Amino acid sequence: MPVPELPPATEDLPRMTLLEHLEELRRRLVWSLLSLAVAFIPCWYWVEPIFGFLERPIAKIRPGEKLVFLGLADPFLLYFKVAALAALFVAAPFILLQLWGFVAPGLYKKERLYLAPFLLFGSLFFLGGGAFAYYVAFPMAASFLLGIGEQFQMMLTVERYFSFLMTMILGLGMMFELPIVILVLAALGVVTPQFLLRHFRWAVLIIFVIAAIITPTPDVVNLCVFALPAIGLYLLGIGAAFVVTPKAPLP
Repeated sequence: MPVPELPPATEDLPRMTLLEHLEELRRRLVWSLLSLAVAFIPCWYWVEPIFGFLERPIAKIRPGEKLVFLGLADPFLLYFKVAALAALFVAAPFILLQLWGFVAPGLYKKERLYLAPFLLFGSLFFLGGGAFAYYVAFPMAASFLLGIGEQFQMMLTVERYFSFLMTMILGLGMMFELPIVILVLAALGVVTPQFLLRHFRWAVLIIFVIAAIITPTPDVVNLCVFALPAIGLYLLGIGAAFVVTPKAPLP
């Protein structure tokens, strides 16, 4: 009499209570904040060269004009924000590691092998989004907006300038994480390429809504600067999803 085949053993995942999840989240947040604090120290030491680098785009558009400040504490607050922004990019790989550490207990052993690609490409895409904002998106948006007001005398404050630039850098940095998010969700079986293509119109609508929320101005040009790259990244994520989605066995 043939022995019936037993179903393959499934890997048991660790179970955590709600309080344990909250404690794990608190621990990961603390480590992320500590990494930011550590990265902040060298960024504060080099804050003037860093701000000089961030000031370069507007200096190319309007050479010879200096940014101004209105309050006594404005330069200090500005340098603090500049150092914090730089520290965020420096600490990004470690923060992504903490994010992975939070979700890893709910993953199978095979799924945990995606750690290295997640850290590598997550960091690279975040840096790529910041670089795209600095070298492409911000110069385009600033030239457009300054061109509208060229009949006026510009008196741009450092606070307004940096807030505009920081919003674009952080916003596009987060936007550029979209393919990584799609890749991870597809690898975990949460979404499929067919699902993403089927709901492409809804994805475009959601992208434009998010872009309208985070864009620093309400004009269509800046909206498209945020939304159009995100749509391309969404399609890139679909392509990546085709690569990692398990293929159905042939009949």
